[in-house]
Amino acid sequence: QVQLEESGGGSVQAGGSLRLSCKASRDPSAYSFYDRQYCMSWFRQSPGKPREGVASVDKDGAPTYADSVKGRFTVSQDSAKTAVYLEMSSLQPNDTATYYCAAVVFSYCRGGYSAWNEDEYNYWGQGTQVTVSS
Repeated sequence: QVQLEESGGGSVQAGGSLRLSCKASRDPSAYSFYDRQYCMSWFRQSPGKPREGVASVDKDGAPTYADSVKGRFTVSQDSAKTAVYLEMSSLQPNDTATYYCAAVVFSYCRGGYSAWNEDEYNYWGQGTQVTVSS
């Protein structure tokens, strides 16, 4: 079973920055090379609100962002396609949430998938808390 390990959450004041990291453990049962790589995304959930997509990296490494974070957040992935990062700047109080990393095996996502559809993902991290104070 693949595990996603997130790190980098914390508390900052408005206008501050944080960098989140998420790394996938190796899957010893992976059948092929493409089952050891992933398309990866970040979601977040604030209390009382549904989880929402924040940023995603597609099969070609191209990023996609929610409108609310465009120009402030930058998502990237390592060349092995087993880790994803989220650079967050100009943080605002409404960015306060638990941030989750999600991964879908590359053998599936290389054929195209809907990045904001949570059902597309095979694996989820436990979440890391980001708190922005005004």
